Amino acid sequence: MGTPVDPVPALIRQALADASDAPGYPLTAGTPALRDAIAAWVARACGAGVDGLGVLPTIGSKELVAWLPTLLGIGPGDVVVVPSIAYPTYEDGARLAGATTVRTDSLTALGPDPRVRLVWVNSPGNPTGRVLPAGHLRKVVDWARERGAVVASDECYLPLGWDAQPVSVLSPEVCGGSYEGVLAVHSLSKRSNLAGYRAGFVAGDPALVAELLKIRKHAGMIVPAPVQAAMVAALGDQAHADAQRERYRARREKLRAAFTAAGFTVEHSEAGLYLWLTRDEECWDTVDWLARRGILVAAGVFYGPAGARHVRVALTESDEHVDAVAGRLAEV
Repeated sequence: MGTPVDPVPALIRQALADASDAPGYPLTAGTPALRDAIAAWVARACGAGVDGLGVLPTIGSKELVAWLPTLLGIGPGDVVVVPSIAYPTYEDGARLAGATTVRTDSLTALGPDPRVRLVWVNSPGNPTGRVLPAGHLRKVVDWARERGAVVASDECYLPLGWDAQPVSVLSPEVCGGSYEGVLAVHSLSKRSNLAGYRAGFVAGDPALVAELLKIRKHAGMIVPAPVQAAMVAALGDQAHADAQRERYRARREKLRAAFTAAGFTVEHSEAGLYLWLTRDEECWDTVDWLARRGILVAAGVFYGPAGARHVRVALTESDEHVDAVAGRLAEV
């Protein structure tokens, strides 16, 4: 499932505990300390300038992905564009809003359709680990701006570049120094092992962020105060993130070597927390073959019809389990 298994860093747990006496309602917009911490991290990790940047904490990133079309006022008759192979919640969010989903990686395939209101990009991609170059992302942003559409970039795996360096949509080489019509979605689930805390945020166009904040206030979409304090601690400390990245790097190397030796082909997977594998057969045959050896993977078709001959392998397992997988594959 790709769920973190390593411990929550002690300094984050301590920050959560220290803020646990929180009888009042928290700020939907986030505390000043949290807003500053998010802006500072975005500046460091995304190369963004903080002037004119809107930021907003979210209850993890999945809820924002699912509800963003609705929060933006998208509905029946509108089109939401998602990658051809993609995290299922992009399409789920369009369905919740009553909008139409179009799966494509090519803007030319969309033609002059005026119904497009939202374009999702995901780099590094889930499940493929594919990294989109800055030039491609810039074309998407320019295309959307010409049509008054919003570009939402899911960048939850941005800190985990292996064979390629991911670029944020907030980088000046992508957005041109303006955040108009651009939103970047981030999560602390993988970077800091905070999946259980539900700690994420969105950054970008201040006008769009203000609209999101207005609706989220009324809807009660509020990050709890102790979690906000924990986020400040997490965003301000790079040492624990570097240590976690090294764990994933080592697991990736071991799993990549083991699956390759067992006859699998690794495609893309240059960043992120997954290996995108194929044996050039129906994905369910691969799932069955691995399951018979006590190895569970995700069927590629979960992420769209184009993934029907692939499977996704997560790096989020303990070292003990990774060693066990490598050992079982070596017996093939």
